[in-house]
Amino acid sequence: MTAHAVTDSWTMTRRELARWGRQPVQLAVNLVFPVMLLLMFGYLIGGGRGVSGEYRDYLIPGMLALTMAFGLEGTMLAVTQDLDKGVIDRFRSMPMANGAVLVGRSAADMLQSAMALVVLIGVGAALGWRPGGGPPALLAAVGLLLLFRFAMLWIGIHLALVAGKPEMVQAVQILVWPVGFLSNALATPGSMPGWLGTVVEWNPMSHTATAVRDLFGVPGTESGHAWAAVAWPLALLAVFFPLAVRRFGRLSR
Repeated sequence: MTAHAVTDSWTMTRRELARWGRQPVQLAVNLVFPVMLLLMFGYLIGGGRGVSGEYRDYLIPGMLALTMAFGLEGTMLAVTQDLDKGVIDRFRSMPMANGAVLVGRSAADMLQSAMALVVLIGVGAALGWRPGGGPPALLAAVGLLLLFRFAMLWIGIHLALVAGKPEMVQAVQILVWPVGFLSNALATPGSMPGWLGTVVEWNPMSHTATAVRDLFGVPGTESGHAWAAVAWPLALLAVFFPLAVRRFGRLSR
């Protein structure tokens, strides 16, 4: 049964990857958008209130975390389009493992997210940014970032299954923006009003960004956030992964 589920999931992953060849512009936009945000905040808007040392060293790890929170609309739109066109109903009528469609979609999204991290880290290096800690710290940071992305992805899949219609994606994806900007990705909580700083510190993405900065040796970064950067995504997965699979299993009943 396990081998059958893996085979079905891989088939669905290949289906999603085939979309890249048919929609290369969308893939390019998804990879370029984080770079545009990095350049905009780093050079046009500036910032760095309350930041010790070079703002670029603070900003780039935050942008890596922000990138993992954004871009879910592509996944949500693909899921809702398949629902609206009856594609998922056809898949569910086949002898296929329950949830293989969702696992395939998530695998393709994770591959794209890894590509986005590689592009953004490469642009940061071209701008003169050098992460501290060496390769082990870089791999650990990428692992934390992808774990956070995986949790956000399954939240997005569940919301897409609840929304059901492509036109509802825009309304649902608005929820992602507060998670992204009510964080320490761009500025320190200490530079914000007290109540807002508290909200920011509790944001799961803030823990991921802080843990990544600590791994990269950014000056003035608090240590000890790695446990929260692991615990928060695992807790979110424990809630939304089964909700999404259960919701998928109950479609058209």
